[in-house]
Amino acid sequence: MKSKVYFSRQITPDSLIKIYKAFGIDLPGKIGVKVSTGEAGAKGYLKAELIGPFVKSLNGTILECNTAYPGARNNAKDHIEVAKKHGFTSFAPVDIMDAEGDFKISVKNGKHLKYDLIGKNFKNYDSFINLAHGKGHAMGGFGANLKNQSIGIASRRGKAYIHSCGKTKSPKLCWVLKHQQIDFIESMAEAATAVADYLKEQNKPIIYITVMNALSVDCDCDANQGDPVMEDLGIVASLDPVANDQAFIDMIWHSKDPGADKLKERIDSRLGREILPYAEKLGLGSREYELEEI
Repeated sequence: MKSKVYFSRQITPDSLIKIYKAFGIDLPGKIGVKVSTGEAGAKGYLKAELIGPFVKSLNGTILECNTAYPGARNNAKDHIEVAKKHGFTSFAPVDIMDAEGDFKISVKNGKHLKYDLIGKNFKNYDSFINLAHGKGHAMGGFGANLKNQSIGIASRRGKAYIHSCGKTKSPKLCWVLKHQQIDFIESMAEAATAVADYLKEQNKPIIYITVMNALSVDCDCDANQGDPVMEDLGIVASLDPVANDQAFIDMIWHSKDPGADKLKERIDSRLGREILPYAEKLGLGSREYELEEI
């Protein structure tokens, strides 16, 4: 059965709210919105004026975890300052979920990871929005919902564990240990699936939304993020993160924008698209989808 993916060509505060309402779901309880706050110096992160009205309408809390790499977001105190500078604290509370530690969740049928380590405060929420910014990524090829659910929800130690393909939890060691690129891509899929499995077990719903604007070959985690290389594509939303990421990738590949070739090269040179069939194999979702424009 094909997964439903909603699509809006417009990227506005109203269209973001409208695409969420298309699901006809009222998320229960305390709602966490996982979004990248953007590294200090980055410029492509989702801006407060775009996502603020949506997050406020949910009475949501912005969720983040500290980075494994050195920078301005590898500890909670500095991370909050970056979030404040980037406007996130102007419309919602910001919870650095691993400020006081992390906890293990199971990885089932993983080739690389035995478990996933996610921010301790993730337990405090009843439902979730995975609100991703679609863009390229220097290590993963591209980032959207799957990356936001794997690296994004992992604690600092958990990020090191994923980046090292299960070899270490040390943020210092993870960058020097050698591994095959495909192993890293698959490790991200395993971590994203572990989060989805945990939410199902806890009976906590999640909705996936990707805003496809400011399409740089670099991630929002890059302090020297490059300029966009192609036109904005719109917003996609689904209950299936694999379908939603596949729709994003398909829109890049079908684009007639000459700049799309730069993003394609970044994605394929890092084996980025390989995350999709592996995540599908793990049971996270389906690459088959039907698009409904709203």
